[in-house]
Amino acid sequence: MGGTSTVTLAAGLTLSYREQGEPSEPAVVLLPGPTDSWRSYQPVLARLPRSIRAIAVSQRGHGDSDKPVTGYRVADFAADVPALLDAVGIERAVLVGHSGSCLVARRVAIDHPHRVAGLVLEASPSTLAGDRGLTEFVETIASMLEDPVDPAFVRSFVVDTSSAHVAPEVVDLLADEVLKVPARVWRETFSGLLRDDDRGELPLVRAPTLLVWGDADEVIGRQAQEELLRGLANATLVVYAGAGHTPRWEDPRRFAADIATFAERLRRRPHDAMDG
Repeated sequence: MGGTSTVTLAAGLTLSYREQGEPSEPAVVLLPGPTDSWRSYQPVLARLPRSIRAIAVSQRGHGDSDKPVTGYRVADFAADVPALLDAVGIERAVLVGHSGSCLVARRVAIDHPHRVAGLVLEASPSTLAGDRGLTEFVETIASMLEDPVDPAFVRSFVVDTSSAHVAPEVVDLLADEVLKVPARVWRETFSGLLRDDDRGELPLVRAPTLLVWGDADEVIGRQAQEELLRGLANATLVVYAGAGHTPRWEDPRRFAADIATFAERLRRRPHDAMDG
């Protein structure tokens, strides 16, 4: 399997995705962070073993996926995930999220535990509800955006949420994809993150969880990782020394290896052991 495809969910929404690998359970489903498309996982996909069925998806409003007028809360993104699994024939998946999409992956694990074999949460916040920096971003920047969104702003946003170690050609690719996101999607997505707080429900997440965090992350701090370790029943933290907010862009080989090892460990465990 391979190549870019589209899939239409039962409710009529069409999503763009990239699939590779042999049929396997659990499959790995990669959910890009806010404004990113499936292509933000391209360096990782290139390094994942073909024994793993991997699907990287552009979520609603992003990349070449449909961009409905509204529907960009965490709950909206999360509702698309089981529908996607149904549409592509996946019973259980390891959900991989980044930054804000970690809240989406967690919501799926809380609401549909039987569909989630494991979670890989990269640069995950504990919550962004009421976050001062994000509030300022929404009020002074996102709320002022107009279509077409300024390419210079988009490029600076990509650079500011990664690090100086990311190759220029990767930045170019990512910025081109972010330009596909309409201004209203920026506003609704980031405003939705400000209103989402699942910390009280974290004990409901039974799926084994791998937290990946770079210790040079200027967006999400170590305190959030410690809070998640306390709140999640079965979580492990892996720290990427010197990496910023998007460790997979800086060390895609290691990130792919960490996913592969985690997925293989889950594959060896019986379902009841993972659910218990």
